[in-house]
Amino acid sequence: MKAVLPGSTIGVLGSGQLGRMFALSARRMGYRVHTYSPDSDTPTGQIADVEIDAPYEDLDRVRDFASAVDVVTFEFENVPATTAETAAQHALVRPAGDVLHITQHRLREKTFLRRHGFPVTKFEPIRTPDDIRAAMPGFGPAILKTAGFGYDGKGQYRVNSPGDAEAAWGAMDRQEAVLEALVDFEAELSVVGVRSHTGDCVFYAPSANAHVNGILDVSTAPASLAHRDAIEITRGLLEQLNVTGVLCVEFFLTRAGNLLVNELAPRPHNSGHLTIDSCITSQFEQQLRAVCGLPLGSTQMLRPAAMANLLGDIWCKGEPNWTSTLAQPEVKLHLYGKIEPRRGRKMGHLTATAATPTEAEQIVRAARSAL
Repeated sequence: MKAVLPGSTIGVLGSGQLGRMFALSARRMGYRVHTYSPDSDTPTGQIADVEIDAPYEDLDRVRDFASAVDVVTFEFENVPATTAETAAQHALVRPAGDVLHITQHRLREKTFLRRHGFPVTKFEPIRTPDDIRAAMPGFGPAILKTAGFGYDGKGQYRVNSPGDAEAAWGAMDRQEAVLEALVDFEAELSVVGVRSHTGDCVFYAPSANAHVNGILDVSTAPASLAHRDAIEITRGLLEQLNVTGVLCVEFFLTRAGNLLVNELAPRPHNSGHLTIDSCITSQFEQQLRAVCGLPLGSTQMLRPAAMANLLGDIWCKGEPNWTSTLAQPEVKLHLYGKIEPRRGRKMGHLTATAATPTEAEQIVRAARSAL
Protein backbone atom coordinates (compact mmCIF):
# COMPACT_ATOMS: atom_id res chain seq x y z
CA MET A 1 0.00 0.00 0.00
CA LYS A 2 1.16 3.51 -0.81
CA ALA A 3 1.00 5.68 2.32
CA VAL A 4 -1.66 8.38 2.52
CA LEU A 5 0.58 11.30 3.44
CA PRO A 6 -0.09 14.58 5.29
CA GLY A 7 -1.96 16.98 3.04
CA SER A 8 -4.36 14.22 2.01
CA THR A 9 -8.04 14.11 2.98
CA ILE A 10 -9.48 11.64 5.48
CA GLY A 11 -13.18 10.79 5.41
CA VAL A 12 -14.92 9.92 8.70
CA LEU A 13 -18.25 8.10 8.76
CA GLY A 14 -19.89 9.29 11.96
CA SER A 15 -19.57 12.64 13.68
CA GLY A 16 -19.46 12.23 17.45
CA GLN A 17 -16.74 12.83 20.02
CA LEU A 18 -14.52 9.99 18.77
CA GLY A 19 -14.45 11.61 15.35
CA ARG A 20 -13.74 14.97 16.95
CA MET A 21 -10.66 13.71 18.76
CA PHE A 22 -9.55 11.84 15.64
CA ALA A 23 -9.98 15.01 13.57
CA LEU A 24 -7.92 17.01 16.07
CA SER A 25 -5.06 14.52 15.67
CA ALA A 26 -5.41 14.53 11.88
CA ARG A 27 -5.46 18.32 11.62
CA ARG A 28 -2.40 18.56 13.85
CA MET A 29 -0.54 16.27 11.45
CA GLY A 30 -1.54 18.28 8.39
CA TYR A 31 -4.48 16.28 7.04
CA ARG A 32 -7.84 17.58 5.90
CA VAL A 33 -10.96 15.93 7.31
CA HIS A 34 -14.44 15.38 5.85
CA THR A 35 -17.19 13.96 8.06
CA TYR A 36 -20.47 12.34 7.04
CA SER A 37 -23.50 11.73 9.27
CA PRO A 38 -27.24 12.54 9.42
CA ASP A 39 -26.56 15.49 11.76
CA SER A 40 -25.17 19.02 11.58
CA ASP A 41 -23.00 21.17 13.87
CA THR A 42 -21.58 17.97 15.30
CA PRO A 43 -18.55 17.38 17.53
CA THR A 44 -16.58 16.18 14.50
CA GLY A 45 -18.07 18.73 12.12
CA GLN A 46 -16.84 21.58 14.31
CA ILE A 47 -13.25 20.43 13.65
CA ALA A 48 -13.56 19.04 10.11
CA ASP A 49 -12.95 20.96 6.90
CA VAL A 50 -16.21 19.66 5.43
CA GLU A 51 -19.32 18.40 7.23
CA ILE A 52 -21.89 16.50 5.18
CA ASP A 53 -25.33 16.19 6.75
CA ALA A 54 -27.12 13.33 4.96
CA PRO A 55 -28.63 9.92 5.77
CA TYR A 56 -26.33 6.91 5.66
CA GLU A 57 -28.87 5.35 3.30
CA ASP A 58 -28.38 8.12 0.70
CA LEU A 59 -25.86 6.14 -1.33
CA ASP A 60 -25.44 8.84 -3.97
CA ARG A 61 -24.24 11.24 -1.28
CA VAL A 62 -22.02 8.50 0.15
CA ARG A 63 -20.44 8.03 -3.28
CA ASP A 64 -19.78 11.76 -3.57
CA PHE A 65 -18.30 11.81 -0.07
CA ALA A 66 -15.97 8.86 -0.70
CA SER A 67 -14.89 10.19 -4.10
CA ALA A 68 -13.63 13.39 -2.48
CA VAL A 69 -11.32 11.75 0.09
CA ASP A 70 -8.23 9.53 0.04
CA VAL A 71 -9.22 7.04 2.75
CA VAL A 72 -12.36 6.45 4.82
CA THR A 73 -12.52 5.37 8.47
CA PHE A 74 -15.22 5.11 11.13
CA GLU A 75 -15.84 6.74 14.46
CA PHE A 76 -18.55 4.28 15.46
CA GLU A 77 -19.52 0.84 14.23
CA ASN A 78 -23.25 1.27 13.69
CA VAL A 79 -22.89 2.41 10.08
CA PRO A 80 -25.04 0.34 7.68
CA ALA A 81 -23.11 -2.31 5.77
CA THR A 82 -24.33 -0.96 2.43
CA THR A 83 -22.88 2.46 3.32
CA ALA A 84 -19.45 0.96 3.96
CA GLU A 85 -19.67 -1.15 0.80
CA THR A 86 -20.61 1.87 -1.30
CA ALA A 87 -17.78 3.98 0.14
CA ALA A 88 -15.33 1.16 -0.60
CA GLN A 89 -16.15 1.41 -4.31
CA HIS A 90 -14.59 4.87 -4.38
CA ALA A 91 -11.97 5.01 -1.59
CA LEU A 92 -9.92 2.77 0.67
CA VAL A 93 -12.03 1.90 3.74
CA ARG A 94 -10.28 0.99 7.01
CA PRO A 95 -11.11 -1.07 8.92
CA ALA A 96 -12.92 -3.03 6.24
CA GLY A 97 -16.69 -3.20 6.15
CA ASP A 98 -16.77 -6.87 7.13
CA VAL A 99 -15.19 -5.96 10.49
CA LEU A 100 -18.06 -3.55 11.11
CA HIS A 101 -20.58 -6.17 9.99
CA ILE A 102 -19.39 -8.54 12.72
CA THR A 103 -18.90 -6.06 15.56
CA GLN A 104 -22.07 -3.99 15.12
CA HIS A 105 -24.26 -7.00 15.92
CA ARG A 106 -23.93 -8.77 19.27
CA LEU A 107 -25.03 -12.17 18.02
CA ARG A 108 -22.67 -12.14 15.02
CA GLU A 109 -19.87 -10.92 17.28
CA LYS A 110 -20.35 -13.55 19.97
CA THR A 111 -20.80 -16.30 17.41
CA PHE A 112 -17.52 -15.21 15.77
CA LEU A 113 -15.74 -15.28 19.14
CA ARG A 114 -17.04 -18.73 20.04
CA ARG A 115 -16.35 -20.18 16.58
CA HIS A 116 -12.73 -19.02 16.68
CA GLY A 117 -12.02 -20.23 20.20
CA PHE A 118 -11.93 -16.91 22.07
CA PRO A 119 -13.20 -16.97 25.67
CA VAL A 120 -16.72 -15.53 25.68
CA THR A 121 -19.64 -15.42 28.08
CA LYS A 122 -22.24 -18.17 27.73
CA PHE A 123 -25.00 -17.00 25.37
CA GLU A 124 -27.94 -18.14 23.28
CA PRO A 125 -29.75 -16.42 20.41
CA ILE A 126 -33.34 -15.35 21.04
CA ARG A 127 -35.69 -15.10 18.06
CA THR A 128 -38.90 -16.71 19.34
CA PRO A 129 -40.68 -17.23 22.68
CA ASP A 130 -39.70 -20.89 22.46
CA ASP A 131 -36.02 -19.83 22.43
CA ILE A 132 -36.54 -18.04 25.74
CA ARG A 133 -38.32 -20.99 27.38
CA ALA A 134 -35.65 -23.40 26.16
CA ALA A 135 -32.66 -21.27 27.15
CA MET A 136 -33.58 -19.76 30.53
CA PRO A 137 -33.41 -22.93 32.68
CA GLY A 138 -29.73 -23.28 31.79
CA PHE A 139 -28.85 -19.72 32.78
CA GLY A 140 -30.36 -18.59 36.07
CA PRO A 141 -29.89 -14.80 36.40
CA ALA A 142 -29.02 -13.45 32.95
CA ILE A 143 -28.89 -10.40 30.73
CA LEU A 144 -31.13 -10.06 27.68
CA LYS A 145 -29.66 -7.71 25.06
CA THR A 146 -30.78 -6.50 21.67
CA ALA A 147 -28.65 -8.15 19.00
CA GLY A 148 -27.97 -4.94 17.10
CA PHE A 149 -27.25 -1.27 17.68
CA GLY A 150 -26.76 -1.26 21.44
CA TYR A 151 -24.27 0.80 23.44
CA ASP A 152 -23.80 2.36 26.90
CA GLY A 153 -26.17 -0.11 28.51
CA LYS A 154 -29.03 0.60 26.10
CA GLY A 155 -31.19 -2.32 25.03
CA GLN A 156 -30.21 -4.46 28.03
CA TYR A 157 -32.41 -6.06 30.69
CA ARG A 158 -31.54 -8.19 33.69
CA VAL A 159 -33.83 -11.22 33.86
CA ASN A 160 -34.30 -13.98 36.45
CA SER A 161 -37.04 -16.15 34.97
CA PRO A 162 -38.65 -17.01 31.63
CA GLY A 163 -41.44 -14.59 32.50
CA ASP A 164 -38.94 -11.77 33.09
CA ALA A 165 -37.23 -12.58 29.81
CA GLU A 166 -40.47 -12.64 27.80
CA ALA A 167 -41.50 -9.27 29.29
CA ALA A 168 -38.08 -7.78 28.49
CA TRP A 169 -38.19 -9.19 24.98
CA GLY A 170 -41.58 -7.59 24.51
CA ALA A 171 -40.16 -4.26 25.69
CA MET A 172 -37.59 -4.48 22.89
CA ASP A 173 -40.37 -5.14 20.34
CA ARG A 174 -39.46 -8.82 20.03
CA GLN A 175 -36.46 -8.06 17.88
CA GLU A 176 -33.57 -10.49 17.61
CA ALA A 177 -31.76 -10.68 20.94
CA VAL A 178 -28.98 -12.41 22.85
CA LEU A 179 -29.38 -14.04 26.25
CA GLU A 180 -26.11 -13.88 28.19
CA ALA A 181 -25.11 -15.48 31.46
CA LEU A 182 -24.58 -13.02 34.29
CA VAL A 183 -20.86 -13.00 35.05
CA ASP A 184 -19.57 -12.80 38.62
CA PHE A 185 -16.51 -10.70 37.83
CA GLU A 186 -13.76 -9.22 39.93
CA ALA A 187 -12.93 -6.44 37.46
CA GLU A 188 -13.78 -5.06 34.05
CA LEU A 189 -10.75 -4.45 31.85
CA SER A 190 -10.11 -3.22 28.34
CA VAL A 191 -7.17 -3.31 25.96
CA VAL A 192 -6.80 -0.98 23.00
CA GLY A 193 -4.73 -2.58 20.25
CA VAL A 194 -3.67 -1.20 16.86
CA ARG A 195 -2.71 -3.11 13.73
CA SER A 196 -1.11 -1.75 10.56
CA HIS A 197 -1.81 -2.97 7.03
CA THR A 198 1.48 -4.91 7.20
CA GLY A 199 0.39 -6.77 10.34
CA ASP A 200 2.47 -4.84 12.89
CA CYS A 201 0.65 -4.52 16.22
CA VAL A 202 1.02 -2.26 19.24
CA PHE A 203 -0.96 -2.27 22.49
CA TYR A 204 -1.77 0.15 25.26
CA ALA A 205 -1.57 -0.83 28.91
CA PRO A 206 -4.84 -2.45 30.04
CA SER A 207 -7.35 -0.12 31.70
CA ALA A 208 -9.54 -0.93 34.68
CA ASN A 209 -13.08 0.27 34.04
CA ALA A 210 -15.91 1.14 36.41
CA HIS A 211 -19.44 1.53 35.03
CA VAL A 212 -22.54 3.24 36.43
CA ASN A 213 -25.95 2.44 34.91
CA GLY A 214 -24.26 0.69 32.01
CA ILE A 215 -22.14 3.75 31.08
CA LEU A 216 -18.38 3.90 31.57
CA ASP A 217 -17.70 6.14 34.57
CA VAL A 218 -13.96 5.98 35.32
CA SER A 219 -11.02 4.25 33.62
CA THR A 220 -7.61 3.84 35.24
CA ALA A 221 -4.36 2.70 33.64
CA PRO A 222 -2.30 0.70 34.00
CA ALA A 223 -4.83 -1.66 35.60
CA SER A 224 -3.57 -3.23 38.81
CA LEU A 225 -5.37 -6.49 38.03
CA ALA A 226 -4.27 -6.66 34.39
CA HIS A 227 -4.30 -10.27 33.21
CA ARG A 228 -1.29 -11.53 31.33
CA ASP A 229 -3.44 -12.97 28.54
CA ALA A 230 -5.43 -9.79 27.77
CA ILE A 231 -2.96 -8.42 25.24
CA GLU A 232 -2.46 -11.80 23.55
CA ILE A 233 -6.22 -12.25 23.13
CA THR A 234 -6.40 -8.76 21.66
CA ARG A 235 -3.56 -9.60 19.28
CA GLY A 236 -5.39 -12.74 18.20
CA LEU A 237 -8.57 -10.79 17.49
CA LEU A 238 -6.74 -8.12 15.49
CA GLU A 239 -5.26 -10.85 13.34
CA GLN A 240 -8.36 -13.05 13.03
CA LEU A 241 -10.51 -10.06 12.05
CA ASN A 242 -7.73 -8.73 9.79
CA VAL A 243 -8.14 -5.26 11.29
CA THR A 244 -6.28 -2.30 9.87
CA GLY A 245 -6.86 0.30 12.53
CA VAL A 246 -7.84 0.32 16.20
CA LEU A 247 -9.65 -2.42 18.12
CA CYS A 248 -10.72 -2.21 21.75
CA VAL A 249 -11.49 -5.46 23.55
CA GLU A 250 -13.56 -5.26 26.73
CA PHE A 251 -13.04 -8.11 29.20
CA PHE A 252 -14.54 -9.50 32.37
CA LEU A 253 -11.93 -10.83 34.80
CA THR A 254 -13.79 -13.51 36.74
CA ARG A 255 -13.22 -14.22 40.41
CA ALA A 256 -11.59 -17.47 39.32
CA GLY A 257 -8.98 -15.42 37.46
CA ASN A 258 -10.20 -16.10 33.92
CA LEU A 259 -10.77 -13.61 31.13
CA LEU A 260 -13.99 -13.48 29.14
CA VAL A 261 -14.42 -11.21 26.12
CA ASN A 262 -17.46 -8.99 26.66
CA GLU A 263 -17.52 -6.67 23.64
CA LEU A 264 -15.41 -5.52 20.70
CA ALA A 265 -15.16 -1.99 19.31
CA PRO A 266 -13.30 -1.57 15.98
CA ARG A 267 -12.36 2.08 16.66
CA PRO A 268 -10.97 4.22 19.49
CA HIS A 269 -12.71 3.58 22.80
CA ASN A 270 -13.89 5.64 25.75
CA SER A 271 -11.46 3.82 28.05
CA GLY A 272 -8.60 4.89 25.79
CA HIS A 273 -9.24 8.62 26.04
CA LEU A 274 -6.62 8.89 28.77
CA THR A 275 -3.95 8.04 26.17
CA ILE A 276 -4.23 11.62 24.86
CA ASP A 277 -2.63 13.01 28.01
CA SER A 278 -0.62 10.04 29.28
CA CYS A 279 1.00 8.31 26.28
CA ILE A 280 3.54 9.25 23.64
CA THR A 281 0.98 8.47 20.92
CA SER A 282 -2.75 8.69 21.57
CA GLN A 283 -5.22 6.09 20.33
CA PHE A 284 -6.55 8.68 17.86
CA GLU A 285 -3.17 9.38 16.30
CA GLN A 286 -2.64 5.62 16.07
CA GLN A 287 -5.92 5.27 14.19
CA LEU A 288 -4.72 7.92 11.75
CA ARG A 289 -1.33 6.27 11.32
CA ALA A 290 -2.86 2.84 10.77
CA VAL A 291 -5.51 3.81 8.23
CA CYS A 292 -3.01 5.98 6.33
CA GLY A 293 -0.35 3.27 6.11
CA LEU A 294 2.15 5.15 8.28
CA PRO A 295 4.43 3.53 10.87
CA LEU A 296 2.69 3.06 14.22
CA GLY A 297 3.74 5.25 17.14
CA SER A 298 4.93 4.33 20.60
CA THR A 299 2.25 3.39 23.15
CA GLN A 300 4.59 4.08 26.06
CA MET A 301 2.74 5.53 29.04
CA LEU A 302 4.53 8.58 30.41
CA ARG A 303 2.59 8.58 33.70
CA PRO A 304 -0.25 6.53 35.18
CA ALA A 305 -3.60 8.12 34.44
CA ALA A 306 -7.33 8.07 35.13
CA MET A 307 -10.24 9.35 33.07
CA ALA A 308 -13.69 10.35 34.36
CA ASN A 309 -16.63 10.85 32.02
CA LEU A 310 -18.67 14.04 32.23
CA LEU A 311 -22.34 13.31 31.60
CA GLY A 312 -25.08 15.81 30.94
CA ASP A 313 -26.35 15.28 34.49
CA ILE A 314 -23.57 17.58 35.71
CA TRP A 315 -25.26 20.53 33.97
CA CYS A 316 -28.60 20.02 35.77
CA LYS A 317 -27.86 22.79 38.27
CA GLY A 318 -26.35 25.16 35.73
CA GLU A 319 -22.91 25.64 34.21
CA PRO A 320 -20.31 23.44 35.93
CA ASN A 321 -17.62 25.08 38.05
CA TRP A 322 -14.77 24.75 35.57
CA THR A 323 -12.49 27.13 37.47
CA SER A 324 -12.57 25.01 40.62
CA THR A 325 -11.83 21.83 38.71
CA LEU A 326 -9.01 23.33 36.65
CA ALA A 327 -7.39 24.72 39.78
CA GLN A 328 -5.99 21.18 40.13
CA PRO A 329 -2.89 21.32 37.90
CA GLU A 330 -2.79 17.59 37.10
CA VAL A 331 -6.24 17.69 35.50
CA LYS A 332 -7.03 18.10 31.80
CA LEU A 333 -10.49 19.05 30.51
CA HIS A 334 -11.89 17.70 27.23
CA LEU A 335 -15.32 18.94 26.09
CA TYR A 336 -16.98 17.57 22.98
CA GLY A 337 -18.87 20.59 21.64
CA LYS A 338 -22.32 19.05 22.11
CA ILE A 339 -24.93 21.78 22.25
CA GLU A 340 -27.52 20.19 24.52
CA PRO A 341 -26.57 18.46 27.79
CA ARG A 342 -28.93 15.59 28.63
CA ARG A 343 -28.92 13.03 31.42
CA GLY A 344 -26.66 10.14 30.51
CA ARG A 345 -25.20 11.95 27.49
CA LYS A 346 -21.39 12.04 27.29
CA MET A 347 -20.45 15.72 27.12
CA GLY A 348 -16.74 15.44 27.85
CA HIS A 349 -14.17 13.91 30.15
CA LEU A 350 -11.45 14.78 32.65
CA THR A 351 -8.03 13.14 32.74
CA ALA A 352 -5.56 13.21 35.62
CA THR A 353 -2.00 11.89 35.64
CA ALA A 354 -0.06 11.04 38.80
CA ALA A 355 2.69 8.88 40.25
CA THR A 356 0.33 5.89 40.66
CA PRO A 357 -2.96 4.81 39.08
CA THR A 358 -4.69 5.00 42.47
CA GLU A 359 -3.55 8.58 43.00
CA ALA A 360 -4.65 9.54 39.48
CA GLU A 361 -8.11 8.08 40.12
CA GLN A 362 -8.43 9.95 43.40
CA ILE A 363 -7.48 13.22 41.72
CA VAL A 364 -9.85 12.86 38.77
CA ARG A 365 -12.78 11.86 40.99
CA ALA A 366 -12.17 14.85 43.25
CA ALA A 367 -11.91 17.13 40.24
CA ARG A 368 -15.23 15.92 38.89
CA SER A 369 -16.87 16.35 42.29
CA ALA A 370 -15.66 19.97 42.33
CA LEU A 371 -17.82 20.66 39.28
